[in-house]
Amino acid sequence: MRLDDLPRSERIEDRRQGGGGFSLPGGARRSGIGIGTLIVLGLLGWALGIDPSVLMQGADTSSRTQPPSDSKTAGRTTAPGDQMGEFVSAVLGSTEVQWQKILAQYGKTYEPPILVMFSGATRSGCGAAESAMGPFYCPNDRKVYLDTSFFRDLERRFQACEAGSKSCQFSQAYVIAHEIGHHVQNLLGVLPKAQQLQQRMDKVEGNQLQVRVELQADCFAGVWANHSQKDWQFIEPGDVEAAMQTASAIGDDRLQRQAQGYVVPDAFTHGSSAQRTRWFMTGLKSGSIEACDTFAADQL
Repeated sequence: MRLDDLPRSERIEDRRQGGGGFSLPGGARRSGIGIGTLIVLGLLGWALGIDPSVLMQGADTSSRTQPPSDSKTAGRTTAPGDQMGEFVSAVLGSTEVQWQKILAQYGKTYEPPILVMFSGATRSGCGAAESAMGPFYCPNDRKVYLDTSFFRDLERRFQACEAGSKSCQFSQAYVIAHEIGHHVQNLLGVLPKAQQLQQRMDKVEGNQLQVRVELQADCFAGVWANHSQKDWQFIEPGDVEAAMQTASAIGDDRLQRQAQGYVVPDAFTHGSSAQRTRWFMTGLKSGSIEACDTFAADQL
């Protein structure tokens, strides 16, 4: 993946040095939830979700404490100067340029989100943000939360790309682009509508709808890659294969099998490995929002 020509974004709130973050009580334990439990819940509910703190509510509601969820006290935004910060800035900047152009075709204005880089744990408008949850988008404050140590997990824990390879960067970019895809859904009214429908559904039906939400975000990530490639020729040999490997590695079926040894399709919230790969490639090949209508698709 070539970063040289990608525009940079300064809409990054860097909390990695403690600004705006908080410490977990007890170090390795957070109230009554052990770090091992957090990791298992993260495996089951992660895969680039929306407000993953919801998954923690049933695990220890009696003893868990959260920091204040009001994140209006936002820190200064800038483009971090370190290597990881520059990478995130380049990917985020490219999403800003592309989604502004894409939505303008439909007479809509793109309002770019803030991306919060943190280490360990911090506050979000959706409650606690912890590294075990993986990256997520919070519609309440319209921010993407990213502990970049997760990128190491992509390589080592999930074996989502070849460790140490340059092509892993494109996999990491796909992760960010997926979360930006959720922001686009929010701007288009998809997320509020889905949340309203889920309130009237049982758990299985709600999960099925959530899968369509997540697969559309995968497709939107592919749309971003398509348009960015046309403008900057930033994709290098092996990058797309790495992204497909990542999409496969974070499918619900594979994550469930890793966490509990068996698969429960009714509990899927993000889609299977095959589905995630298929919809990312749909967006990449088409470059079209219309092609990403997972809600009208008979076959996911």
